[in-house]
Amino acid sequence: MGRRRGSFGWGRVIGCLGPVLLAACGPAEEVRAPEPRPVRTVTVTKRETGDTVALTGRIAAQDVAALGFRTAGRVMERPVNVGDRVTAGQTIARLEPQNETNAVRSAQADRAAAQAAVTQATNHFERQETLLAQGWTTRALFDQAKKERDTAQARLDSAEAQLKTADDLLGFTVLKADAPGIVTTVGAEPGEVVQAGQTIVRLARQGGRDAVFEVPAQVLRTAPPDAVIAVSLTDDPAVTATGRVREVAPEADPVTRTFEVKVGLDAPPEAMRLGATVTGRLRLDAQAVIEIPASALTRADQAPAVWIVDPRSATVALRNVQVVRFDPAKVAVAGGLDVGEVVVTAGVQALHPGQKVRLLGARP
Repeated sequence: MGRRRGSFGWGRVIGCLGPVLLAACGPAEEVRAPEPRPVRTVTVTKRETGDTVALTGRIAAQDVAALGFRTAGRVMERPVNVGDRVTAGQTIARLEPQNETNAVRSAQADRAAAQAAVTQATNHFERQETLLAQGWTTRALFDQAKKERDTAQARLDSAEAQLKTADDLLGFTVLKADAPGIVTTVGAEPGEVVQAGQTIVRLARQGGRDAVFEVPAQVLRTAPPDAVIAVSLTDDPAVTATGRVREVAPEADPVTRTFEVKVGLDAPPEAMRLGATVTGRLRLDAQAVIEIPASALTRADQAPAVWIVDPRSATVALRNVQVVRFDPAKVAVAGGLDVGEVVVTAGVQALHPGQKVRLLGARP
């Protein structure tokens, strides 16, 4: 009885599992491949470019001198102010001269005493010389008189040198312009105590004007040598002048990473005053470059890159490129692309290497 019940139970289990096992052994449902992603593209070409670069700068003097006293003291007067025109030799400032005047008087007194000593020693020497010739004195007394005369003369020379030094120090209390120009900065007011060499007045000497610009490194690399630069007033473009690069800073500004470039202007008009804002325009050399839309640019390995479409397999691959110039609309590429290659310009953020794509405008 027990055997019959067990056989009956296994049969029912097998009978129930049969349809399930047969269903599992049937053919699996086929997985559909993803649709190619539609993208916009552009074919790489080269074209001649010679862009005009416009930069904003300012007018500055070619020769600027910081004038200061050669001695310390208290400023008594400074008759010039910012913007004043001065001539060569014009007094710019004075120091109180009491100490220097007293030093001159003392040196004059020392020289007078030394002169009197020389006169006395010379007379004594001449008497001894006459007496020695007549045999009325000894050689020793004659030599002593000669020594006294030479010593007195040396003291006179020293006194005259000290007087010259005192006169120079007195002259140093008066600061004069060494050339005609315009006062651009003042560094001390009357009543202030200043040190030797401290800037009292900054003078823009006449004789030349510069247009000073902050120029990016890429413009310096592509600018033609000895190029003529057109400069005009920003608020009045009708006021113009031309010039050539006179000086380029050897080191970039640590903040802006640009280089200061000074353009010497040829006969600038009077309206181009010091400090005026000007615009300089430079035509770059024409050269064949590859330009692509800025939307095509992405990054790979911390460097600029673009997606390249393989026309045979319709798949994309990421490639690094070397960018030399860019703006919001287009990018100039110096390396990494060849003429005829197809570059993705829209949809770059949703791609991955080896992905199939479909060019917009082509048949699906």
